[in-house]
Amino acid sequence: MSTVTLPQAPIELYTLGNGLRVVLSEDHSVPVVSVAVYYDVGSRNEREGRTGFAHLFEHMMFQGSENVPKAGHFQYVFNNGGTMNGTTSSERTNYFETLPSSQLPLALWLESDRMRSLKVTQENLDNQREAVKEEKRLSYDNRPYSNAFLRLNELVYQNPRNAHSTIGSMEDLDAATVEDVQRFFRTYYAPNNAVLTVCGDFDSEEARALVEKYFASIPSQPSPPAVDVSEPEEVAARSEIYRDPFAQLPAIMLGWKVPARRTPDFYALSLGSDLLLDGDSSRLYQRLVKDEESVVGIQGGMGERRGPSTLYVFAIPKPGHTTEAIRATIQEEVKRLGTEGPTPEEMEKLRNTLLNDAVRSRQSTLFRAQRLAEYTLYDGDPHPFNTELERYLAVTPERIREAVSRYLLTDNHSVMEVVPAHAADAAEEAPAPAEPEPSGEPAQPGAPPPQVPAPPPTEPAPPTEPAQAPAETAAALQQEQASPTNE
Repeated sequence: MSTVTLPQAPIELYTLGNGLRVVLSEDHSVPVVSVAVYYDVGSRNEREGRTGFAHLFEHMMFQGSENVPKAGHFQYVFNNGGTMNGTTSSERTNYFETLPSSQLPLALWLESDRMRSLKVTQENLDNQREAVKEEKRLSYDNRPYSNAFLRLNELVYQNPRNAHSTIGSMEDLDAATVEDVQRFFRTYYAPNNAVLTVCGDFDSEEARALVEKYFASIPSQPSPPAVDVSEPEEVAARSEIYRDPFAQLPAIMLGWKVPARRTPDFYALSLGSDLLLDGDSSRLYQRLVKDEESVVGIQGGMGERRGPSTLYVFAIPKPGHTTEAIRATIQEEVKRLGTEGPTPEEMEKLRNTLLNDAVRSRQSTLFRAQRLAEYTLYDGDPHPFNTELERYLAVTPERIREAVSRYLLTDNHSVMEVVPAHAADAAEEAPAPAEPEPSGEPAQPGAPPPQVPAPPPTEPAPPTEPAQAPAETAAALQQEQASPTNE
């Protein structure tokens, strides 16, 4: 196999006196610049009784600071031709903007002002608490299959740090006090707990001067407490039936606990997951959607974490096909991959996809800024951005077969069967048929049989958050990335 060398992104890493890690990647191909600030706080940092704080704070960070009015961050960026957002996952909270390169000072000033002086007031807390609760109602509580996904997480993980959702609970959001939120801000939104990346069309010396001007005087804070996300090998529960009041069709969900990101087995399982689930040419799509035409849709992938991660599969059978039969087919295809391994044609497809994704994604300054920040935050080093592809390309068919066999061909996984609540309730409430009386009269016609709803005309939207960046699509279940913040 020939060696492939992609253009190497220039990387400068340094640390300010207050502990802020800064990564600069200068590239003059397009006159834009992207800035990303990653804070080392996600749902993994939350304790029981105070879940949802990281996501709540994502909303709070747009409520104004000493020199920026409420919602001013949006207005300044949009009025200067830029785009911006923020997201929350189990692993981190991030904020980012892309602007014309002449507006780099604006981006750095905006990010520094809220890192230094966010307005954590009772009014802002009450307002954003209600916004998050409404988001929870809209995206989870009143959306088919979404809460079942969150529950699947709790079946896979035993450690509460890993098991609870990023959105948190209504009760915990209601219980949050302004003192809790102020303490959270001081602990986690400190320069020594963050990474700042600047990528695109800028001059390195000028950028360094701007970073020093806006960020160097922000005081550091004591390091946040360490987080234990270790897990026993056994999943929390093997199976469960979930009654979904909004589901019109039953569904089947499976979740396996797998190794952490950037481990040899994770690379192999990630590629195995792609063969099973990624795109129209994947094994499960071809088998269930194209050949058997037995499912409305199927999706899944790897949820990438610094601790134990997951691989999940979600499928909605078509009427006339049972969840048991779909589950059996899924497990049959997993077993085939774990015993026979990938074909040479599949390995070539993986290689081409990896190269195509790497080349296309690197054309985005925002993608580069986010990935550089992620590597720096998680690994203490941004340089894997230039070398990670080699680790994937080095995975052999035998390594994929071994990893699938070891981690997926086991009873140690969680199965969630989603049942439409209205159908389940109707079945339970229906009286037993009465014995006909020997009257000699012809039997009277009964009610017509229940009508099975026709399958949706198109594949239903994934019961996860809205579309994510290519690097995070497979992590939808575990990362539970928050909806775009547009308060």
